[in-house]
Amino acid sequence: MSSARASSNGSRPRFTLRAVAALFLERQHLDRPRGRRLNAASLARFVADAGGLQLDSINVLARAHEITTWSRFAPFSRRTLDALLWKRRVLFEYWAHAACLVPRSDLAAWKRAMADYEIRHTGWTSWLKKNRRVVAQVEDEIRTRGAMSNAEFKQRRPAGAAGWWNWKPATHALHWLWMSGRLLVDSRVHFQKRYDLAERVLPEFADTPALERDAFQHWHLVRSFHAMGAATEQDLAGYLTFPRMGRGVRRAALRAALDARIVREIEIPGDRRPWFALAEDLDALAAAGRRRRASRGTALLAPFDSLMWYRGRVSRLFGFDYRIEVYTPGHKRVHGYYSLPILHDGQLVGRLDAKTHRGDGVLEVRAAHFEKWFRDGSEPPVVSWGPIDRDDALAGIADAIGSLADFVGAAEVRAGKAIPRPLAAACARIAKRTAVAVGG
Repeated sequence: MSSARASSNGSRPRFTLRAVAALFLERQHLDRPRGRRLNAASLARFVADAGGLQLDSINVLARAHEITTWSRFAPFSRRTLDALLWKRRVLFEYWAHAACLVPRSDLAAWKRAMADYEIRHTGWTSWLKKNRRVVAQVEDEIRTRGAMSNAEFKQRRPAGAAGWWNWKPATHALHWLWMSGRLLVDSRVHFQKRYDLAERVLPEFADTPALERDAFQHWHLVRSFHAMGAATEQDLAGYLTFPRMGRGVRRAALRAALDARIVREIEIPGDRRPWFALAEDLDALAAAGRRRRASRGTALLAPFDSLMWYRGRVSRLFGFDYRIEVYTPGHKRVHGYYSLPILHDGQLVGRLDAKTHRGDGVLEVRAAHFEKWFRDGSEPPVVSWGPIDRDDALAGIADAIGSLADFVGAAEVRAGKAIPRPLAAACARIAKRTAVAVGG
């Protein structure tokens, strides 16, 4: 880090960790959770500010991108979101932090990542040498027939041990053609990708030049800083994780931005690690530090929410240690299969384990686990905007549960035995106001 620090000139502006957390929440559009109106412009603005909207196949409650969007916007139907994504194409699908939807306006940047995919991912080399004909056939089939899914290619899997590299050849070809920018995801049916030629999905694709490599690295750095407000080198490595960049590449981009005074090193009292922010964000950081509250309202966050992308950062800012337990054996889980971080008035106060029973029209709230400081009525462990009113927080959580039930189409909410009595009572009260029945 000393190499990047040495490139910084002048005194270091000083900001509190509270200012960093407040601007982070603002850039993640969580300063007013569930408070904005969803339309094409607001969706594009959110995803541009966050850097991406992560997709995931797990559907125990709703899809991750749906929950993430629901947590930002006033009530909307999933049909409206689908129309914005797959008909109006406000976003398109690529990788940013795992599989994501990214802003259409960022096409030139992501075309650079597509162009470099073959260079970076040399593991494909031997497979492509043997399967060039398969790749050409798959692309020709889509060119002739239009958008197609993997299931429509009926080849058998090759014999041998199971594993990712045992995908059937057409599946490999589709993935390669997508990641290298020959195909794009046209739509998803039952969450299965349907691919089409890139220029048929985005008509501007062919005429949009890819950024030069240095320009892309600078863009990637600036996009990451903007999404987080201020960041350490570890934050930069852990937030937008695609494409993978070596430490030397990231540091070179950071040094160049410091030398150009586009990025400034800042001081966070009590933290000896170097912190950085965009020069254009220094005023925003100062304003964020003066706020009495960083956020007003309650949201239940998807495990794959962009606020949670780099959990080390979340721990340092909010004192909230979170682990996704989907991949943890059942008997070893602490907080549940698909626990949602609970954000209330800018603090992460706990986790909610929930499941949608679609056939029965029921949202089951299996368990709620609150942070010790919240249960004890003490101050948050790191940043703080003052005491949290627990009754107000429980009412906000209950209201969020009722809103989530409406969103997933559940006519009933069932609170399990692991729900603390105050929250169960708050759910019952809010149910009477929202006409959502609570049983248990």
